[in-house]
Amino acid sequence: MEVTGKVKVINAAQQVSATFKKRELVVTTEEQYPQTIMIEFTQDKCDLLDQYRVGEQVKVSINLRGREWVNPQGETKYFNSIQGWRIERLQAEAPAGAPQMPPMPASEAFEPAANFKEEEHDDLPF
Repeated sequence: MEVTGKVKVINAAQQVSATFKKRELVVTTEEQYPQTIMIEFTQDKCDLLDQYRVGEQVKVSINLRGREWVNPQGETKYFNSIQGWRIERLQAEAPAGAPQMPPMPASEAFEPAANFKEEEHDDLPF
């Protein structure tokens, strides 16, 4: 699954225990009803966020995680989390005056093939 939107918050990594660390990213989706979604990156994936900044457009690949927990009173509780495992920067529209790809030359710019015969077969497999 994927979430796309604008980075709102990138928190510092938290060392939860001697063997577990996590880092939270908050992304605001851009749809009719924008959603503010907190995504956790864990362990070695925390470092993926180092190259991103607040305000950038991103696409985050996620997994949904769910847990069941029974509290000391015997009540069962359920928890969900969104875990990120990849993040990509989306290309923003180029601002005015920014360099763009050169336009394709007009078809007249190409020389027509000389001595082309449709009935001659080539050795291409398609």
